[in-house]
Amino acid sequence: MQTNRRNLLKGLAVAPAVIMTFNPIAALAQSAGSGVLRVAAGKPAGDLNPHEYKGLWAVQDLIFEPLVRYEHGGTFSPALASSWQLEDGGKLLRFKLRENVKFHDGTPWDAEAMVWNLDKWLGQERTAWMNATRHFASRQIVDDYTVEIAFKEPVIGLLNEFSFVRPSRFLSPKSVDASGNYQKPVGTGPWVEESAANEGSTFVRFEEYWGDKPSFERLDVKVLPDSRGRMAAIRAGDIDITGGDFLAPIKATEAVSLRAARVPVVVEQGTSTIVLALNPDRNAALKDLKVRQAINIGFDRQAISKVLYQGLAEPAGNLFPETVPHSGKRFPVPVRDVEAARRLLDEAGWIGDGIRSKDGKELRVEVVVSEEALVGSRSVAEVMQAQLGEIGIGISIRTVDHASRHSDIPARHFDMAPFITFGAPYEPFGTIIGLLLSSYENGVDGKLIVDPEHMDPLVNAAAAASEENVGEATQAIYDFIHKEIACMPLFYVPAIWAHSERVKGFKAPSTEYDLPFKGVALNN
Repeated sequence: MQTNRRNLLKGLAVAPAVIMTFNPIAALAQSAGSGVLRVAAGKPAGDLNPHEYKGLWAVQDLIFEPLVRYEHGGTFSPALASSWQLEDGGKLLRFKLRENVKFHDGTPWDAEAMVWNLDKWLGQERTAWMNATRHFASRQIVDDYTVEIAFKEPVIGLLNEFSFVRPSRFLSPKSVDASGNYQKPVGTGPWVEESAANEGSTFVRFEEYWGDKPSFERLDVKVLPDSRGRMAAIRAGDIDITGGDFLAPIKATEAVSLRAARVPVVVEQGTSTIVLALNPDRNAALKDLKVRQAINIGFDRQAISKVLYQGLAEPAGNLFPETVPHSGKRFPVPVRDVEAARRLLDEAGWIGDGIRSKDGKELRVEVVVSEEALVGSRSVAEVMQAQLGEIGIGISIRTVDHASRHSDIPARHFDMAPFITFGAPYEPFGTIIGLLLSSYENGVDGKLIVDPEHMDPLVNAAAAASEENVGEATQAIYDFIHKEIACMPLFYVPAIWAHSERVKGFKAPSTEYDLPFKGVALNN
């Protein structure tokens, strides 16, 4: 799971410089109208080629469609495929394509168009992070609306991968030049790009769209790189929708402030978890289960959630929230118990007043955080520093920028560090394989756990499990993490969106990669 696939974390919607003479708030008022939905974005849409990893996911979602759509709870609904079948023990996937569908340029959607797109990424070296590519054997056109894809072995999370915003969505074969170079974003989706600039993008409804057409004629994506500007705009009614981890993030404090101002705010259980990684190979004290147990009950998740996250982030006892398929049985959220934590450290031989010591060495742990990668991680670490200090553990905090995190985390240059799981539609196997399997190369994402002896066999067993046995196999992973405290789930990340009063029928999307316009009506 490479970061060119997913720049995971909140706060990365910090935009590149926009045109300095452009006044975004003033421009917003000019676009108001009954037929225009105005959506805030933290940065320009960028290169929207669905086979590359550059543009804003949510904007690509307006234009390009998948074969199947990931829905809430991990189910799939038909999109450009009207039906699908798995045969040969899961090694053959047959798609029946939806008929009477056109790209924006009039090119028909059919098996030829599908295969033209598949050949851009499926089985290619640059998409080796995807299981479909790693196990790809062949593909063939059966007829004008049927395509079969064969794999060397059953592919775990196969339908998930065909629902990704990129590289799995479909571009018109006529949207490239004679040399095959991408020219413009032409898909089958309900929106056609009209213009694109640093200050924003405009879209018009595709009148020949095969599905339910939006009730409004235009959609404007307005670039507001500063969070305060977005909050002012939504309060003033100058934009209609803002939010989402990767589009225009809303902090918990901002959500509470908006609610106080009577701006409609939607907060739902998300599909990602903030998890504290431990590195016993760098800090030998963390090899001791009693030390890990003491840390796990030495700080107060509930208090941190209430103070720093305004109670919007639910404290976690599991690697995944219940919104993720195969998330396992629920474990209790660890409760802070100072006396029990002190006893555990005593039993482990770490003694003394103040910072404890053993064999002449103090019990000190370094936590590496990046505010650019995970907003609020410094504050969480500071609370842990104070509370773990009360039980005799000396916590030091090293703050790094995003680039340094991308070097330090894969190199395991930390004692403890906060991670965030990938979220839908990548779960649960995106995180299980990408962050837990030591032998799997995942680029700059780094590893939550590195344990070839114990964890790797469990992950490999889950990846090879049949549909009937996958629940049991994934539970074995969760049981090991819980028993050994191999990492520490901290909080489930909420999905936070806000909208204007003129927006009716708003529903949070099933993933943070989608733009929530479906079912929306505008009331003037």
